[in-house]
Amino acid sequence: MSDLPRGADEYLAAMRAERGLSANTVAAYRRDLSQYGRFVAERGEPSPAVVSAFVQSLSDAGLAASTVARKSAAVRGYHRFLVAEGIDEADPTVLLESPRRGAGIPKALTIDEMQRLLDAPDLATLLGLRDSALLEFMYATGCRVAEAVGVALSDLDLDSLTALVTGKGEKERIVPIGGYAATAIERYLPARMELRSGRPDPGTLFVNARGGALSRQGVWLIVRKNAARAGIAGDKVSPHVLRHSAATHMVEGGADLRSVQEILGHASISTTQVYTRVSPEHLFEVFVTAHPRSRTP
Repeated sequence: MSDLPRGADEYLAAMRAERGLSANTVAAYRRDLSQYGRFVAERGEPSPAVVSAFVQSLSDAGLAASTVARKSAAVRGYHRFLVAEGIDEADPTVLLESPRRGAGIPKALTIDEMQRLLDAPDLATLLGLRDSALLEFMYATGCRVAEAVGVALSDLDLDSLTALVTGKGEKERIVPIGGYAATAIERYLPARMELRSGRPDPGTLFVNARGGALSRQGVWLIVRKNAARAGIAGDKVSPHVLRHSAATHMVEGGADLRSVQEILGHASISTTQVYTRVSPEHLFEVFVTAHPRSRTP
C-alpha cells in the first residue's frame, strides 16, 4: 500500500508537466512525500507543528543540508498545490522557512498545441462531446480543476456567455466563457442527459460516464487522453497547464493584468504578474512590431 498522502499523485504529475522535472527527480519527490506521509500518519493530521517536527527530524538524522532542503521543498510544494487546487483551505507550511528562489515562468502550451488539444475530442461520441465542452470551458475561463468540476448547471448563463465560479475560500466570481466554449457546451447538454440515463441529476455541469459528478481525477484523465490524441506529450499537459495557457495567451494577446486577475480569481495582483514574463519569441514579435528602430535601415 502506498504511503503517499492524498493528492500527492496529482501533485507529482503536475510538477513533471509544469516544471519539466526528470523522472529521477519525480521519483525522489515521491520518496520524500512517502516519508512525510508516514511521519504525518503517526501524528494525526498535518499542522505547522507537525511540518516543523518533520523537518527537524531530517536534520536530527544527520542528512545533508541539500537533502533536507529538497525534502522540505517537496512538502511545501505539495501543500501549496492542495491549496491552489482547492483540496485544502490552509497551508501548514506557510511559516516554514525556504531558500530564496526566482519565480519560474509557468509552462504554457503554444496556441497551436492548444488548438490541437481542443480539436482532439471525438464529437461523434457522448464522452467526446463532454470532453470538448470541458476543455473549451477550462481554456476559456482559466478555472482551477476544482472550480471546473464544481460548476453547477444553474451557474451557467449561455445568453450572456458567462458562468458563476466558486473559488478558494468560497469566493464567487463571474467569468466569461466565450463563443467557442458556449457552442461546445450547447452541443454537450443533450449528451449530458443521455449520460445521466434517468439517474438522479448531480447538478454539476460536467458529469462522468455514469452520469455522476465529474471528479478532479476524471479531469486529469480527460486532459491526458485528449493530449495523446493531439500528439502532445502527456507529461507536458495537466489541468493546471490549461489555466497557465489561458492566462499566458490572454496577456500576450494584450489583456490587462487586472482583468486577468479577476478572471483567474487571484487574491493578489502579484500572483498574476508572473504571466508578464512572456516567451522571448513573443517579446521579439512585439519589439519588431512596435519599436521604431527594430528594422534594418
